Amino acid sequence: MIELLRRRLVRPILEQLTQGLSPDAIALTIAIGLAIAVIPVVGTTTILCTAAAIVLRLNQPLIQTINYLSFPLQLAFILPYLKLGRLLFGGPAVRMSAEELAAFVTSRPGEAIEALWRVTLQAVGAWALTAPLIGAAVYFAVRPALRAAARRLRPARATVVPPGPAPAGELSTVPVPAVEESDAR
Repeated sequence: MIELLRRRLVRPILEQLTQGLSPDAIALTIAIGLAIAVIPVVGTTTILCTAAAIVLRLNQPLIQTINYLSFPLQLAFILPYLKLGRLLFGGPAVRMSAEELAAFVTSRPGEAIEALWRVTLQAVGAWALTAPLIGAAVYFAVRPALRAAARRLRPARATVVPPGPAPAGELSTVPVPAVEESDAR
């Protein structure tokens, strides 16, 4: 599992850092991608991430990678968002486990839509209230690590040779003062 995360997440991020994408842009892409990826409506995240990346000019492959790797989180967040939506907006309780809910939706989708549209809308409302907090928390948590990685990945700067006599056999450069041109003709 760790190797999968390294191969699918860490390496692409490091490649983006070496290709000129700023650590802040990568952190923003990760934050927005994760905030969108946990929306409690399965099947909507790819289009939402695509739209966000186009509008905000984010890295499309990276936001989709974050989106796809976050699918287990999306499933884990559905019930908490349903409960939070009910708490915030009122309405009937969902008295189903995650397995029962999944079976209901897959076996009778028409009935599920009719029965669950209000609680789904409430869950989306709860997500809309929490998504900016998730995005901000992820952005400010990831940005320092990305900045540190970018500093480590930068090529070493050229060393500055102190002025002084050049060693024997080497050419030395002599500074030439700039000549100012006068406006008088």
